[in-house]
Amino acid sequence: MKELGRLITAMVTPFDDKGRVDYAQAKKLANALIDSGSDGVVVVGTTGESPTITWDEEYHLFQDIREAIGHRGSVIAGTGSNSTEEALDATKKAAKIGVDACLLVVPYYNKPSQEGLYQHFKTIADGSGVPCILYNVPSRTVTNLASETVVRLSKVDNIIGIKEASANLGQIADIINRSRKGFIVWSGNDNDTFPIMALGGYGVISVASHLVGKQIKAMIDSMVRGDIAKAAKIHIDLLPLVDSLFIVSSPCPLKYALNQIGFKVGKPRLPLVEPDEKTATIIRDTLKRYKIDLPL
Repeated sequence: MKELGRLITAMVTPFDDKGRVDYAQAKKLANALIDSGSDGVVVVGTTGESPTITWDEEYHLFQDIREAIGHRGSVIAGTGSNSTEEALDATKKAAKIGVDACLLVVPYYNKPSQEGLYQHFKTIADGSGVPCILYNVPSRTVTNLASETVVRLSKVDNIIGIKEASANLGQIADIINRSRKGFIVWSGNDNDTFPIMALGGYGVISVASHLVGKQIKAMIDSMVRGDIAKAAKIHIDLLPLVDSLFIVSSPCPLKYALNQIGFKVGKPRLPLVEPDEKTATIIRDTLKRYKIDLPL
């Protein structure tokens, strides 16, 4: 399996003025993210507005981003669904395109049992053959993927890791402690990266790395070297920026911030909308305090 990297950016999906996917700008963004510290990108995850991207648009994006960054970084396709059959089909198609792995979100709305979740992910992994990353984000999906279920799933050969965005450090510690050797735990929240790595986690699938990728990479590298004080300082310094990027539903603040710094990604698709003026002011004022790593 290809090394996917410790710092992966959950990439926004750029739109043009008419709300259509801007594939050229998506390719430019993917390369800019690699140039500013990211080891790879997630294409059409939550930050990429997966609920309002059609499957045809997704496959086009997977293909374009794969071709755009080549072997410079990893490409992880967001192919999860609340339908097991639909997610399996999407994962198989993404594998044929040549992505390095697929990100599979916990099924939303259905509220399956833990056994249902186990069977869902195992069916997709067994049927696709591609490296699969679990994605636990109960604030979005309602259902939590329990540590016991993750430990069971870690024994499936091509389920290689998890993006953990539950913010439950006890649960995450249990996953790190009891999953099979080599199973990777990425933080799914920027503000949890430092504590998760301190527990033995591997890295982060990040939102803030759109703006401060080199700084997050420096924090991760410091943790790996054992320079905890330096890593903590970087982490603490970045927390106000991270908070501003989640002041309303992501990726609305991030898209606004990218547009503000001059990297045009368009508005979010309905039902998401741009931040109101009060929120926008907070984002603008926070951006002024930071060096932006993304090349324009």
